[in-house]
Amino acid sequence: MPYHRYRPVHERVQVPLTERTWPTRRLTEAPLWAPVDLRDGNQALAEPMDPGRKRRMFDLLTGMGFKEIEVGYPSSSQLDFDFVRHLATPGVVPEDVTVVVFTPARRDLIERTFASIEGMSRVVVHLYTATAPTWRNVVLGQDRPALRTMIRDAAAHLARLAGDRDIRFQFSPEVFNLTEPDYVLEICNDLTALWDASPDRPVIHNLPATVEVATPNVYADQIEYMHRHLDRRDAVILSVHPHNDRGTGVACAELAVLAGAQRGEGCLFGNGERTGNVDLVTLALNLHAQGVDPMIDLSDIDEVRRVVEHCNRLPVPERHPYAGDLVHTAFSGTHQDAIKKGLAHHAKRAADLGVPPEQAPWEVPYLPIDPADVGRDYQAVIRVNSQSGKGGIAYLLHTRYGLELPRRLQIDFASVVQRATDGSGEEITAEQLWQLFHATYLAPGEIGALAGWNTVETGPGAHEFTGTLRDGRRLSGAGNGPLSALTAALAADGIDVDILHYAEHALDPGRGSRAIAYVEARVNGTTCWGAAQDTSVLTASVHAVLAAVHRII
Repeated sequence: MPYHRYRPVHERVQVPLTERTWPTRRLTEAPLWAPVDLRDGNQALAEPMDPGRKRRMFDLLTGMGFKEIEVGYPSSSQLDFDFVRHLATPGVVPEDVTVVVFTPARRDLIERTFASIEGMSRVVVHLYTATAPTWRNVVLGQDRPALRTMIRDAAAHLARLAGDRDIRFQFSPEVFNLTEPDYVLEICNDLTALWDASPDRPVIHNLPATVEVATPNVYADQIEYMHRHLDRRDAVILSVHPHNDRGTGVACAELAVLAGAQRGEGCLFGNGERTGNVDLVTLALNLHAQGVDPMIDLSDIDEVRRVVEHCNRLPVPERHPYAGDLVHTAFSGTHQDAIKKGLAHHAKRAADLGVPPEQAPWEVPYLPIDPADVGRDYQAVIRVNSQSGKGGIAYLLHTRYGLELPRRLQIDFASVVQRATDGSGEEITAEQLWQLFHATYLAPGEIGALAGWNTVETGPGAHEFTGTLRDGRRLSGAGNGPLSALTAALAADGIDVDILHYAEHALDPGRGSRAIAYVEARVNGTTCWGAAQDTSVLTASVHAVLAAVHRII
């Protein structure tokens, strides 16, 4: 591959920062969030949102608690213009929500943008221009002084059109991460002064990694340089807008906040041009997983995902962090066993603390957050295929069917499941597990049960078993309990049975409930398991022994 065609980032842009402080900082609060799904996300769609989908996305964002939302690029299309005009309808935008509209640095497009927000309050007008050398030289045909003048003129036009209305300003030097730091600083400081930014009317300087080109630490250094050197720092909201070209958009955003950024732009589930914008859902839930309030509501993540998939007409991948169908799911046997034990420990810990499980501290292996925090249940946490072990299989049978398999039976059934799934490699559902368990351990006792049987206590510690086989032969035996009497009767008929392990439990609460019995027996020298269920514990026990016998005989 022709790797020699590319230059490392430090040869393309200088970062004049030597004494960085961001590596020693911690994330202790959420930044200001600014979702751009309706503008940056929408322009990346093969089929842009129609008005109905746009409104549904807007309602989702406000319902989740976002307070600043970029709603469109009104000078780019009539559809975007009309949607902004729709938002100008009284009562559509909640009183505590600010809308952001996006415009290039061209007078005619700026004027069209202001026409779209006529009559609206709490608006941010977002001015952008690409500033990196390649864009200046190839796309815009402007040198540094000429482009700086063009941006100042556009910013002054914004200020004139805004007058004394409730409008604030935002500037994005597009491709900030490949622009000379001193040049970006000059332009941003120009606009801070021109717009007369103050702490009660701050300007937003949004610094995009429009095309991700370096490791996240480089972006963090660039942000910290700006954070330290911006004029009127208390009158500037330092914002970031990472893309995900290298797959590290989330890391770029998190390190940028450590470096001094106060605001983050992105999209739900990372939609956007090329490989997408930074994912606000992942950023928010990363904070949640560190004990920091993300300040947005993701308690029903599946509903959020459904709306986003509907509006974008793009699926959220099954392995997407926090939201994918499989992210809280374990197929591996060792992982399943650890999760099963972890969930049991969590329930006990909650009981010991006297609090509901959803309020107890969360420390469960392989699950960074409690799936219930985002509206998921535990039914899909453990799923079974050919790689799964006894813990996951036992967990599914317990949660769905109430079975409490003895440990050695878990091991035995795991090998049965593996044989059943090895051929196809496909996942096996809880229902299929139950069917396989029934066919393996219960059905032999049901099919080959005695035509009739009886057991009586003939004296202290003395029991007698009598029965009739389906071919008419009679069985009879005595022992110190019903099952020992049964094995004696079988021995008299030439079947040597030694019960190695016995367990039983109720399947349902209350009197008259079903019970299930599990028996591990050595039958004519071969060890196997049998099981049976009945409202009578004794009947279940006898049939479990017979199930083990009929699996061998």
